[in-house]
Amino acid sequence: MTNSRFAPETQMLGYGYKPELSEGAVKCPIFQTSTFVFNSAEEGKAFFEMAYGKPGHEGEEMGLIYSRINNPDMEILEERLKLWDGGEAAAAFSSGMSAIATTLLTFLSPGDVLLYSNPVYGGTHKFIHHILTHFGIEVVGFHAGQTQKEVEELLVKNEYGRRLKMIYVETPANPTNDLIDIEMCSAIAGKFSGDDRKVLVAVDNTYMGPLWQHPLKHGADIVLYSATKYIGGHSDVIAGAAVANKEIIGKIKKTRTFFGTMIDPHTSWLLMRSLETLKLRMEAAAANAEKVAAYLAKHPKVEKVYYLGYTAKNNPEQREVFKRQYLSNGAMLSFDIAGGEQEAFTFLNNLKHIKLAVSLGGTESLAEHPATMTHVDIPDDEKELYHIGQKMIRLSIGVENYKDLIWDIEQALEKVEIKIMLPV
Repeated sequence: MTNSRFAPETQMLGYGYKPELSEGAVKCPIFQTSTFVFNSAEEGKAFFEMAYGKPGHEGEEMGLIYSRINNPDMEILEERLKLWDGGEAAAAFSSGMSAIATTLLTFLSPGDVLLYSNPVYGGTHKFIHHILTHFGIEVVGFHAGQTQKEVEELLVKNEYGRRLKMIYVETPANPTNDLIDIEMCSAIAGKFSGDDRKVLVAVDNTYMGPLWQHPLKHGADIVLYSATKYIGGHSDVIAGAAVANKEIIGKIKKTRTFFGTMIDPHTSWLLMRSLETLKLRMEAAAANAEKVAAYLAKHPKVEKVYYLGYTAKNNPEQREVFKRQYLSNGAMLSFDIAGGEQEAFTFLNNLKHIKLAVSLGGTESLAEHPATMTHVDIPDDEKELYHIGQKMIRLSIGVENYKDLIWDIEQALEKVEIKIMLPV
């Protein structure tokens, strides 16, 4: 039996699962089936009416129908996904982008306005600017450091306020680790909400995972994840998740059913397995990242380190947000190497252990070049504005021995030749 008084890391070992329904198996089996048998036609009718939201079934529990709608692995995974964030319900998806796309298209309609933070992940930027706008949704950006008054003036000046439907936030920002104040966004949403229209706040929490930041506690309505990252944690699945109250998740799941963006049973099973070690993995990675950041901060060939421990220390406004919102410095960092693309590529091409690959949050450490990889499609002027330069390298720190990571970084930096410009 499970006990809600237990900590989330304890509940990950059994919450939502009833062994007696699965021949007493200690772990949830993989229900690799597309459809489920009804005990009667009447039962099938009732289940479908519940699935489609027809009245008359208040308080009843919907049974299994079809794996695009529900599946035991997906349902148990969703029960566990909500625990870290303290949400009422969760929805699991086939990818992080399907979680984002399904959620935004559930609540945004032609003529609505989306206010979003900058910078954001390149795929999200593309979706916001090239898909949402195609459907007649207007988008307006803001960035870390702008005050509540400045953002509100931006909305009022352009007459966006009366059509504002959602505020979408990615914090910390990928790849700069800039922090956005969720409570500020919630206050803005409240100011522009009306009796017939609630402005929602959605937060992409992928960089912090379920462990280090809990947006719902700071006024967000929806938390989004690329579950591929820390939740999956082993670079072997693609998945996404949303956490919110029951009403919001209910609406998102209806859209998911018709878009077909649900997670599959085997991936659900793998994520349940990963959730059991999430805290151990994330804490080990964060401890390593602190050591790596300290090494990079002192290296003569490194101009700047983008790490929450330094962001919070060097910027008073960011420090205040950090103290309220975050429980760790995290395990993601970026740094500017002296030089540009050539020097960055030389470093990346000479790594011996750290893998040159995109993604993050896995057990292994990864390195990539945001300007030409994950954020390649972001306009050059925006890259310059948000400091995503040719000299930036992003690191996802894993659970290896930190001394090996530092050795690898050190030897790769030794291969980089810095051109010194002498005065004419």
